[in-house]
Amino acid sequence: MENYNRLWRFFFAVALIAIAVQQLIVGDIRPVIIPPAYPLWLQQGRLIFTWVLSLLMIAACVLIVFELKAHAASILLGYVLLLFVFTLQLPYQLAHYPGHLGVWTDPLKELSLAGGAFLVAASLPQYYDIPTPLRILSALGRCFFCVTMILFGIDHFLYPDFVKMLVPEWLPGNLFWTYFAGIALMLAGIAIIINVKTTLAATLLGIMIFLWLVMLHIPRAIADPNTGHGNELTSVFEALAFSGIAFLIAGSHKKLSISKRYH
Repeated sequence: MENYNRLWRFFFAVALIAIAVQQLIVGDIRPVIIPPAYPLWLQQGRLIFTWVLSLLMIAACVLIVFELKAHAASILLGYVLLLFVFTLQLPYQLAHYPGHLGVWTDPLKELSLAGGAFLVAASLPQYYDIPTPLRILSALGRCFFCVTMILFGIDHFLYPDFVKMLVPEWLPGNLFWTYFAGIALMLAGIAIIINVKTTLAATLLGIMIFLWLVMLHIPRAIADPNTGHGNELTSVFEALAFSGIAFLIAGSHKKLSISKRYH
């Protein structure tokens, strides 16, 4: 898996580039980056902020793809996304939907993307002997991603009637697949956090999410590319990023373990 880390970084970076391009097309930030209700200090320059942020996202991800100052770009990207989670997403959710896990999707997704950016930095080839601060960021990144997967798995049990509607009609047993996917998400997240069969768990998780990308998200985006300024399209890009993050955890686990022995 380590030999494919460049591909997994490509998955992550291209997904965020696509989200940024989508923002430029619709002229607004996607909810997975900033919640729908902008704070007052951003309202006046909303369109300008959309363009500046989107172009910076694209620039950072291009640097990641071509491995030019990719370490600094990915860490900065992770910090910015994490800043949005705690200063914008969390206050919005606590003010509007404090007790409904099902509508915490966007802050959790952004938390995962922030974690993914830190994992990208740790996976870069020039960091064979990973310094302690970067190992800490990488560990946080794994936790951010895995907590999101666990909570998404719980969602499958809290809201089965909604989740089963997402299962493709041609696949029989939609309720079975709803619970199966929920269990798989939770087990994979727990296994990675407690470091038990991490490579296997992360690989299977990446395969599952990539299959959802092909079987679920792409067909839904083709069928409905316009609702919510392209929410289904955004889901395609998110799934691509999440599969890349999972594969990156699998591909970087051995490297991180070896580095840890020398600190």
